[in-house]
Amino acid sequence: MPYENEHACRLEDPKKFDRFNRKNCAEKHDGKCIDVIYGIKEGKSKIQALRYNKDTWSEGDARAHCKEREGTFEPAKKEKKTVKKEIERRTFELDNIEIRSEDDKPKIKGHAAVFNKLSEPLIWGFQEQIAPGAFARTIKKADIRSLFNHDPNYILGRNKSGTLVLEEDEKGLAIEIDPPDTSYARDLMVSIKRGDITQMSFAFQVHGEKGESWDNSNPKKFIRTLLDVDLFDVSPVTYPAYPTTDVKVRSILAEVGIDFDALTAALESAERGSLSQEEVAELSATIEKIRSYLPAEGEPGSQEVTGDSAHLEMLRKKLVLIAKI
Repeated sequence: MPYENEHACRLEDPKKFDRFNRKNCAEKHDGKCIDVIYGIKEGKSKIQALRYNKDTWSEGDARAHCKEREGTFEPAKKEKKTVKKEIERRTFELDNIEIRSEDDKPKIKGHAAVFNKLSEPLIWGFQEQIAPGAFARTIKKADIRSLFNHDPNYILGRNKSGTLVLEEDEKGLAIEIDPPDTSYARDLMVSIKRGDITQMSFAFQVHGEKGESWDNSNPKKFIRTLLDVDLFDVSPVTYPAYPTTDVKVRSILAEVGIDFDALTAALESAERGSLSQEEVAELSATIEKIRSYLPAEGEPGSQEVTGDSAHLEMLRKKLVLIAKI
């Protein structure tokens, strides 16, 4: 079995010996220590195995040294990195957000989302739309807040307390916020009246495998439709949620060991309709690599925006669609 912190090289079958003795840094190679395991039987000792600290020995160097000694190599146990399920955000320009006074109490009304409106291209070139009914389940069951700029320190309303009303209408997700009498809420309402804040955003996760659908009928245009989501908050926002930048994308892929440039080249080949069998195989391997880093279906997601699994999952699904074309 692999060891946590060291690569191993077996030179002799351990069954040949009665007991063992380990000497750290008993040998050196290129200035790097090698720990030696001695097998002992009937008072005689023999080198049974070598150990290479993974902090100083790369897997490749340790493997090469073990081969020189004609041993059987086993790399150190790899730590499986998992990516937390991420909360996604979408922003809509609001042409009808308004402040209404009812019973001398001002309320914020508008739509946090619009149905059947195709978005601008998002990460990996997807476009997205929201189907009617996508919020129906969650607004009946979930404890949802309205925040300013998605900041929990600036709460504007909550559906469980009746200060946030959410319902689906023909246009989309309609909201009504009964804001508190606080300085930040009063300042926000002034900004809305002045037209300085005109956008509303919502934070969500897709609800299970059936919470979304994918359309690849046009190989150059992949469309994701949100069918059922878990809604966390709706927020008037100063700035919209922009698609992830190339720098962020490179960082996400590097974290899971995927070459950004090679993947981009393969995706460009797919769009030209010239994907080779080798590239299909490479994309399939990438799909499996991404899958190993994603939370299992049904595993609780983080309620903090700290992971990148949503981006990885969208990439995986796009690659699956491409591989079938």
